[in-house]
Amino acid sequence: MTTKEIANRLVEFNKKKEYQTAYTELFVDDVVSIENWGEREEYKGMDAVKAKGEKWEAMLEEMHEMKVSEPLVADKSFAVTYFMDVTMKEGGRMQMTELAIYKVNEEGKIYFEEFLG
Repeated sequence: MTTKEIANRLVEFNKKKEYQTAYTELFVDDVVSIENWGEREEYKGMDAVKAKGEKWEAMLEEMHEMKVSEPLVADKSFAVTYFMDVTMKEGGRMQMTELAIYKVNEEGKIYFEEFLG
């Protein structure tokens, strides 16, 4: 797949809330994921990324809305913007917007993602 095809597929999976399918189909097993909310945190490998997702889900009380933009694509990278309206178990309701940057390897798989608030 081309970078544009990968980007479009990721957006499609996110719009359908098929996050696990996205990771299984589009990402390498040793993916690096960086979060920048508060302290910068780096997660290495699919097990760590899955645990990060489970931790996020456990903190959520309700996801009211989640939107994802169309991708902005370069040769071997792309970016999308996520908008979320959530109620957290601690902290109440809030709206969040983050920019996600993805890097794609020669095999057509995402090997790096970074989320910026």
